[in-house]
Amino acid sequence: MKKALEIFVGIDVSKAWLDIAVHKRNETFRAGNNDVGISNLVEHMKKLEPTLIILEPTGGFEILAVAELSHAGLPVVVVNAKRVRDFARATGRLAKTDKLDAKVLAHFAAALRPPLRTLQTEEEEHLTALLTRRRQIVDMLTVEKNRLVTVRAQMRLDIEAHIQWLSTSKSVLDKEIGDLLKTSPVWKEKDGILQSVPGVGPITSATMLGMLPELGKLNRQQIAALVGVAPVNKDSGRKQGKRRVYGGRADVRSVLYMAALAAKKYNPVIKIFYERLIKQGKEKKVALTACMRKLLVILNVMMRTNEPWRSQAA
Repeated sequence: MKKALEIFVGIDVSKAWLDIAVHKRNETFRAGNNDVGISNLVEHMKKLEPTLIILEPTGGFEILAVAELSHAGLPVVVVNAKRVRDFARATGRLAKTDKLDAKVLAHFAAALRPPLRTLQTEEEEHLTALLTRRRQIVDMLTVEKNRLVTVRAQMRLDIEAHIQWLSTSKSVLDKEIGDLLKTSPVWKEKDGILQSVPGVGPITSATMLGMLPELGKLNRQQIAALVGVAPVNKDSGRKQGKRRVYGGRADVRSVLYMAALAAKKYNPVIKIFYERLIKQGKEKKVALTACMRKLLVILNVMMRTNEPWRSQAA
């Protein structure tokens, strides 16, 4: 029996357009990045029956396409943009157009075959959207507060009013996130387990539930690599470079960083771990990253065993 041909698709996303390429075929086409265009794309992909569809994160412009492809049962993955750029350079692809980028993505899919992520439920997508918007508002608040220090007196009232509006919006989002978690018995239980850990607050817990559904389902190495807190060796010959972390899910890593800052003060396990690393001569940044990884591993075990912090500390 003849083996079915595997088909790999790359989609380059922009605000207005989706450029699609099929690996090893002279097939490229463009669809609108809107309801009609994405609907047509989904129907075409169903007929094509691809092995894998690859996209890059593009500031949120990819969200609708990914959601519709996923809900149609198609194998779609959003990959780290840096990995794709490195792959393009390694294969000698220096030119850059939307069509060429789509071809690179399709080639990347065929060569590396990144694993599929767990499909988000509608509730998880809603929670992720709320958390993303909250992060945007927090970033804007930081910018406006910094601007307030240097702005001319005539503009202070306007900026202060904007800061007040942003602060109110943030409070509304915090309540909506909390209410959403309470509506689901499963989320409510998991939220209680996560927040039982000293240093883990409502937003860290919500971020783990909404943006890291794999928590509790992977081993310690896999979950650390997924979030981007697993150190990577930089050795060559006799040279031993510093191990660094990069990649992973930046939104999850940012809240984990804030949780680790609190945990190194108030969580007895993380506090002792941090102080031991400092005494060993580790840089504070390195020690804090290690605390992030340890905290993540603890949360991963707690989600797997469905046990609160009291059991972990006992």
